[in-house]
Amino acid sequence: MLVVTIISLLLGLAIYKLRGNLEVARGVGVQSDIQSITTQLKLYEARNGFMPTTEQGLQALVTQPTTDPQPSHWTQLFESVPKDPWHSDYIYLNPGRKHPNGFDLYSAGPDRIPDTADDDPGSGN
Repeated sequence: MLVVTIISLLLGLAIYKLRGNLEVARGVGVQSDIQSITTQLKLYEARNGFMPTTEQGLQALVTQPTTDPQPSHWTQLFESVPKDPWHSDYIYLNPGRKHPNGFDLYSAGPDRIPDTADDDPGSGN
């Protein structure tokens, strides 16, 4: 029984120590996704002369938008819209609130609620 207790304590300690690494890995995943999505948004802009609107969203990288402005040289850039590590949609705003002359792209973070303290700041241009 003592051995089982010691093993349980050691496993609990190991899990506690690794928890921080998981959050770091998620943060790196968010930054990687945002960089990839930003690259595809810039390609979309280069081909069509404009970025998707907020209403068209990141779905414009997967299926051709049917609302204005409609892209004249649309190409599918993703198989599906990427999700953040918490399985939520990335938030895309064009024009952005933080970048009114560009776009905002960020993750709502672990609480999955936009505009709270745990949001990943993402990027914008």
